[in-house]
Amino acid sequence: MEHTLKAYDEDLDAITAELSRMGGLAESEVAESVRAIARRDVPLAQAVIARDTKLDELERDIERKVIRLIAIRQPVADDLRRAVAAMKISSNLERCGDLAKNIAKRALVVAESDPVQPLARSIERMGQLVSARLKDVLDAVASRDVDRAVIVWQRDREVDEHYDSIFRELLTYMMGDPRMIGPCAHLLFVAKNLERIGDHATNIAEILHYEITGTELTEQRPKWDSLRPETGDREA
Repeated sequence: MEHTLKAYDEDLDAITAELSRMGGLAESEVAESVRAIARRDVPLAQAVIARDTKLDELERDIERKVIRLIAIRQPVADDLRRAVAAMKISSNLERCGDLAKNIAKRALVVAESDPVQPLARSIERMGQLVSARLKDVLDAVASRDVDRAVIVWQRDREVDEHYDSIFRELLTYMMGDPRMIGPCAHLLFVAKNLERIGDHATNIAEILHYEITGTELTEQRPKWDSLRPETGDREA
């Protein structure tokens, strides 16, 4: 029995370690994609795009390990929630990587157009906010800190407010100068992708809360209610 428990703990620790590596990579991808578009850094954008496959590989590996763990060890209660949570969190991190790759692709296009510094700074500020949310929730996962995760969940509205402000700012520029429609449209997609990354950070907070407490966050997630059309790249 002791041997079996030790093997189980080793399997779970391996999954946790791999999830931590995946979180660090996703956090880096998001931060660097924002820097790439704010600074018109083509080599950095290309590097972000190239590294996305690593996140895909890590997600598939975590999924395989979790399925094997459940099939062989048959965990229950807390242990089962921890295993399933690892798989769900890895899925959200993989999607964050997809969105960061989409931002990097937009950076390649924006770099070819005339600079739009005020808008780039607005995008950079929103990107820094989203990166901070992702870092906070990943720190909560690493330390298994439910209270910290709940704080991230409760502050989701701030990201939505930033998106709404950028959306209006971009529309103003496009209406004022038709030549700005192209680059502003790309920046609008970037802003929407950042908002979605913020949503994934909030999802991770909800997953961690359920994993540790066994209960779901029953309150309605705070959201910004301003009416605006849906836009953004598909996560792929």
